Amino acid sequence: MIYMEAKINKINDFLWEIEVDKSAGMNVPVHIYANESIANLMGKDRTLKQALNAASLPSIIKHFVLMPDMHEGYGFPIGGVAAFDADNGIVSPAAIGFDINCGVRLIRTDLTIEELRPKLSALMDALFENVPSGVGSKIKLGFTQSDLERVAIEGVGHVISKGYGFSDDLERIEENGCISGSDPGKVSALAKKRGVQQLGTLGAGNHFLEVQKVDRIFDERLAKAFGLHKDQIVVMVHTGSRGYGHQICSDYLRILNEYRFKHNIKLADPELSYVHIGSKEADDYLAAMRCAVNFAFTNRQIITNSIRKSFETVFGKNADSLGMQIVYDVAHNIAKLEEHEVDGRRMKLYVHRKGATRAFAAGMKEIPKIYRDFGQPVLIPGSMGTASYVLAGRPEAMRKSFGSSCHGSGRIMSRHQAIRDIPASRTLNDLKEKKIEIRVRSRKLISEEAEWAYKNVDDVVASVAGAKISDIVARLVPFGVTKG
Repeated sequence: MIYMEAKINKINDFLWEIEVDKSAGMNVPVHIYANESIANLMGKDRTLKQALNAASLPSIIKHFVLMPDMHEGYGFPIGGVAAFDADNGIVSPAAIGFDINCGVRLIRTDLTIEELRPKLSALMDALFENVPSGVGSKIKLGFTQSDLERVAIEGVGHVISKGYGFSDDLERIEENGCISGSDPGKVSALAKKRGVQQLGTLGAGNHFLEVQKVDRIFDERLAKAFGLHKDQIVVMVHTGSRGYGHQICSDYLRILNEYRFKHNIKLADPELSYVHIGSKEADDYLAAMRCAVNFAFTNRQIITNSIRKSFETVFGKNADSLGMQIVYDVAHNIAKLEEHEVDGRRMKLYVHRKGATRAFAAGMKEIPKIYRDFGQPVLIPGSMGTASYVLAGRPEAMRKSFGSSCHGSGRIMSRHQAIRDIPASRTLNDLKEKKIEIRVRSRKLISEEAEWAYKNVDDVVASVAGAKISDIVARLVPFGVTKG
C-alpha cells in the first residue's frame, strides 16, 4: 500500500508498518493495528502524516502506535500511543488532547429488558434532566472553589466523602479515581472558573450517556469476573474534564509555544509543541494535567450518582438493591508515568495515549485487585445507535502497544461533512426502527454523530482482538441515549 508520504508494509492481517525514513525525520517506525476493512480507509485525512510527525519527536521509544479507530486530531492523531524516556524525554499536550481524561465508565444493574422497557421513556426523561449536557452546560450542586481545589488533589474520594457514591466505587476506577502529583496552584483562575459548575455534566459532540443491554457474551469467565451477563441492563457514560481541562490545555499550549521559540525547537507541525521532562514548564503542565485527570474522574462519579438517583426514582428501589455497581472507569486522553520492558530492559516511560485506552495484562499491579487475575477492563463506545464493547487487556499488549488498546469507533467524516451529507431525519428514523430512544439538545448533533460518520465499531474491535492486544468480553447495544 502506498501513502503519499511513505510506503505502508503489511506485516500480517492486523498489523501494518511504516518503516523509519530518516529523510522524513522519523526516529521510530509507525505500527498500525487494523484489519483489511479499516486499512482501506487509511490516507483519507491527515492521520498518517500526523503519525510520521509524531514518530519524529525526540526521545520517542521503540515505535509510534496507531489504533484502528485512528483519525486526524490537533497535531497528534487520535488513536495514537507514544512513549518517551522518563529521564530525558518530552511531554506534549497535543499527544494527550484538549479534553484531558476524556474517558468511559460502565455501570451494571440487575435489571432485564423486560423490566426496563415499560419505564424506558420515563427513565430517559429523568436522566436527561438530571445530567446536563452540551457546550457550557452547568449544574448547581453547591460545589465551591474549595471543593474544586480538593477534587484536583483528592479526586473521587472527596465527593464520595460528601455522599456521591459508594465506598467500593474507588476500586473500580482507573488510578482509584485519583492520580498523584497534581497541583491546583498550576491551574489558571479561568480554568477554575469554568470548572466549578461543570462537575456532574456531560460534554457535547461525541459525549453521551447510554442505557444499554448486554447483547452477547464472548468470554464467560471474563464476563463473570466483570459482573456481566447476557440481557443485563447497563449504563455507559462517555465524557471528560469539560471546560476545566480544555482551558488547562489551551493555557499551556501558549506557554509551550514560548518555550519552543526560546529553545529554538524545530517542529514538522507547530501544533506538536513539547517541553523537556525536568523543565519547569514540563513540571507545571504535568501537575495541571493531573488536576484535570482528577476532575474528569470526579465528573463521571457525580454523573454516576445522578444516574443512580434517576433509576431509584423511576424504579422505586435504591441503587444498591438494583445492583448498580461500577464495572470500571477508564481514561483515554492522558500521559502516565509507567514502567515497561523495552528490548529486554525495564524503562520508566511517559506513555501518551490520545484516543487510546490502557489495556494492561492480568497480574499487573496497576489493575485493581478485583480484576488483577483477569486483565484490565477496556470500554469501547460505538457511534450513536450502534454497539459498544467490553474488552480485557492481554499480555501481548504490553510489548506491542505499551499496554494500550483502542478507545472507540473513530470518525471517517468531519462534523461539517456529516451535517452536509447526513440528514438528521435519516438518523432519527434509523433509531426509531431500532426502538432506541434519544434525548438531544441540538438537532445538528444528530447529523454530526450519526453512525455513518464513524467507522464500523465491529471492525475496530475485531482489529485489536485479531492483533491479540485485547480479548473481546461482551457486546452491548443501546436502548436509550442522551447527548449534548
